[in-house]
Amino acid sequence: MRQTLRLLASPSNLGTSSTLNPAPLALLPPIPLYRRLLRAHRNHLDREKRVLGDAYIKSEFRAHRNVENPIHIVGFLKEWQMYAQQVEGDSWRGEKLDTDKIDKMSDQQLGQLYELMQAIQKKGREDPHSES
Repeated sequence: MRQTLRLLASPSNLGTSSTLNPAPLALLPPIPLYRRLLRAHRNHLDREKRVLGDAYIKSEFRAHRNVENPIHIVGFLKEWQMYAQQVEGDSWRGEKLDTDKIDKMSDQQLGQLYELMQAIQKKGREDPHSES
């Protein structure tokens, strides 16, 4: 993610004049968002979930390091920022995936999601007394 990302992630005052439509939250730049995500995991997840989540965050941010398409960058940051808010507010527990997001996923993403589901189910079978 290049320097132009700072321009994309800076707060905007568009929409602030209307009281009916609140201004959207400004996106955090990649490094502060990355740190916020790891901090949220440290403060809100148990050890096993934290290790899995931290590894996933690190791999995703590495994989998207050289993305230059501004639409992809904004979408990536927006989704991770919403995830951070959910983890910090504990609103993710028991929540189901949005069908619109599943419909927009690529075949590769659906494969990753399926592998994650299998790993979770396998872990549940191996340790039925743990909290899932």
